[in-house]
Amino acid sequence: MEGGGGKRSRSERPYKGIRMRKWGKWVAEIREPNKRSRIWLGSYSTPVAAARAYDTAVYHLRGPTARLNFPDLVGDGGGCGGGGVDDDMSAASIRKKAIEVGAMVDALETRTVINDQDHATVLVPSSGFKACWFEEKPDLNKKPEPEDPDAADDW
Repeated sequence: MEGGGGKRSRSERPYKGIRMRKWGKWVAEIREPNKRSRIWLGSYSTPVAAARAYDTAVYHLRGPTARLNFPDLVGDGGGCGGGGVDDDMSAASIRKKAIEVGAMVDALETRTVINDQDHATVLVPSSGFKACWFEEKPDLNKKPEPEDPDAADDW
């Protein structure tokens, strides 16, 4: 049996403090300083959201000297919030802040806005595929026509 302590490829863990579950969700957690316990930071659809949740928690635990995945996003209100190390911040309050940031980033990462000329603003997945009920707006005053004329006899 081989040891499991080998180096992992960058594609498996693109950011610090996160990992991917077998079913594809990305999770984030962080160990509390000077303790064996961990703070659960949530489960996310994208690795970026999980990494931003981790960054928020590590920033509040360790302050401005913390090693972050996105150090350029600390001061712009982009998720880490102000403060740095707060002695009165409990694990629960750090978890709450991290989950708020992660959820916000996850929502932004998995949705994009498209402005159609014929339609109002529509949110669609960032993969580029539209949900089927967004693709066409049928005229409800017209009788529907079968897609395949030969298939009309199969009813």
